[in-house]
Amino acid sequence: MAGYGIADNATVASLNGKRASGRTALSSVTAAVITVTKLSHQAATSMVGCCGHTRDPDRIKTGEAAMNIALPAEGTDLSPYLPDEHGLFFIYHFKADGSRTTDPAEAHWSWRSYQITDMRARQEIGAEEALPAPVRDAFLSPSHGCQIDFEDDFLYGDLPDLRHDFAEARGLTHFRFAFNDRMLVGARKQPLESVDKIRKLVENGTRKFRTPAELIEAVMGQSLDGMAAELDKMGDTLDGIEDRIVCDAWHNERQALVDARRQLVLIHRQMATLTNLFRHLDHSHRNELPDPINDMATRLSHRAHTLHHDGEQLQARTRLLQDELMAKLTEQSNQLLYILSVMTAVLLPMTIISGLFGMNVGGVPLVDTPHGFWMVTAISVVIAAIVYMVVRRLGRV
Repeated sequence: MAGYGIADNATVASLNGKRASGRTALSSVTAAVITVTKLSHQAATSMVGCCGHTRDPDRIKTGEAAMNIALPAEGTDLSPYLPDEHGLFFIYHFKADGSRTTDPAEAHWSWRSYQITDMRARQEIGAEEALPAPVRDAFLSPSHGCQIDFEDDFLYGDLPDLRHDFAEARGLTHFRFAFNDRMLVGARKQPLESVDKIRKLVENGTRKFRTPAELIEAVMGQSLDGMAAELDKMGDTLDGIEDRIVCDAWHNERQALVDARRQLVLIHRQMATLTNLFRHLDHSHRNELPDPINDMATRLSHRAHTLHHDGEQLQARTRLLQDELMAKLTEQSNQLLYILSVMTAVLLPMTIISGLFGMNVGGVPLVDTPHGFWMVTAISVVIAAIVYMVVRRLGRV
């Protein structure tokens, strides 16, 4: 019985230990659930924007699609890169002096940025009554061709821009916009380098934008600066390729030159498009455009024309380098062909002699001669040397 008592005591102690462990684990799980619940409740109720203002809970609950309903004052901390439940990246309000404000009542104009591939954003843009019908149609158009036009005091368009550094592939994409004196609506498919730079300037308060036209000019200026930087990189790349071609280290430069030319063609095409678009805008709406927009278009057109000229020069340079590279390849091919021709001419007499002496017929000379093989070899070498000298002499002529 004493043995059973000891066993029972051990069993009871083991059960008590398991119960204590279970209570500890349950307490940990309960605490984790409570923490997650609190965080979810805070995220759902606060929705604090990037400027510290709470999103409108009525708008979040109803989920109405029209933009003319009160929008949240600012986006979340991730809003510049992740759209919210309305497809909106961010919204900023500006006073008349160009400084940013967090109070929509004090705002002289506002800037909104949408994810153009988000159906919720497309519904809001389509329901915005302040935008003229042609502007809404241009925003929601599935095509991505460059354009710029003026309609009912709204300047709108679809212009090229560089993808952000952290985008999947570096290259060109498009930025859609429409603005008048009171509002600027922008939309894009992928993160844009110039838009993000201007957004950071607005966030930091390092630059003021009194009108949407000033902000659009800044965005386009950043875009043109980015393309100018790309052209500078292409110029440096072509410098390296040219140095290696001159130093006869050109054997691996063909693909690099093709890649550089492909990128130059892309940038040059966009610059030509921008130049034509601004020229078309000036010719079609010269009397309709306000003076600030007209001056902005003139400055951007001049800058785009300058980059277009620089791109043409780089393209001409790539063509010259490609011609020089092809000349090097042709010269190398001719040298190899010459060597092959000389070897063929030198070995041809030996081939004929070996063919004649290799016939399995009677009367072959030197068959019974002890040194017949060496005699035939000597004759073949002498004939090959004579042929080589003749070919070399003909090659110098």
